[in-house]
Amino acid sequence: MLDERQPPAARANMREAAGLAKRDLGAPPVLKKGEDGEGSLQVHLDPEMKIEGAQVFAVYGKGGIGKSTTSSNLSAAFSKLGKKVLQIGCDPKHDSTFTLTGHLQPTVIDILKEVDFHAEELRPEDFVTTGYNGVMCIEAGGPPAGTGCGGYVVGQTVKLLKQHHLLEDTDVVIFDVLGDVVCGGFAAPLQHADRAVIVTANDFDSIYAMNRIIAAVQAKSKNYNVRLAGCIANRSKATDEVDRYCAEVGFNRIAHMPDVDAIRRSRLKKKTLFEMPDDEDIVQCRAEYIRLAQTLWAGTEPLSPSPLEDRHIFELLGFD
Repeated sequence: MLDERQPPAARANMREAAGLAKRDLGAPPVLKKGEDGEGSLQVHLDPEMKIEGAQVFAVYGKGGIGKSTTSSNLSAAFSKLGKKVLQIGCDPKHDSTFTLTGHLQPTVIDILKEVDFHAEELRPEDFVTTGYNGVMCIEAGGPPAGTGCGGYVVGQTVKLLKQHHLLEDTDVVIFDVLGDVVCGGFAAPLQHADRAVIVTANDFDSIYAMNRIIAAVQAKSKNYNVRLAGCIANRSKATDEVDRYCAEVGFNRIAHMPDVDAIRRSRLKKKTLFEMPDDEDIVQCRAEYIRLAQTLWAGTEPLSPSPLEDRHIFELLGFD
């Protein structure tokens, strides 16, 4: 049984992680160096915080590539398969679950501030919202730019979920992770994940970012159980460049979401694709998300691609 009481030192650590003024209430969290990649600094995973019984996926990709839309529609697809799903947004913008709930919900870190980080005062309904088709939605949030530790915020979110027994009957957990940041802090979801999925597009910038994310996940997988599942070609008419890169490094494209206006419209309407009218392009996209959810649930082979040096990506994709 986890201790739900928050001692002064723990509250001080959470305040520091949130980027607030530090109070002299205890020592900062212990950071272990060099255990999850060369020269990295990482908030180490407490064994009691391990998510058990659920399949856990971390979704990464270049900023603005559509990770939140992809994550939300994937969560909806898993729910359509009868799975109990929890989506955790790991971005200070707190818009990961926007299309599942129809609104922006407050972040865990903001809610903790309101109770001066006395987490024992919170109830599940204070920080978890039930979205489309029963998907549980939570926004971890993060500290202000240039302050605090995003990884520590993710850790406190998982701790809250554990304390309130919200993970015990969950089948699928999806972490929707901030942009293409691969520092120790925002790589924290990789500590919990079984598989990492990368959202990309059929263009150089997206593939370049994917290459760097692959390198980061490979470094983390030396000490964590996370492995790469593959990539999703999003908002792309074709997939030739993505497929060429995958063939070169030993990676797999596991889904293709075409560049259709219906996906953009669904976000403007604050809805998942599964709530939109049954137009042909929407039905096709839904089917691809269902197929992707089935593929991930059945289990994917753990991939160990060999990321390219920067200059080799330029050469591969035909740039002078």
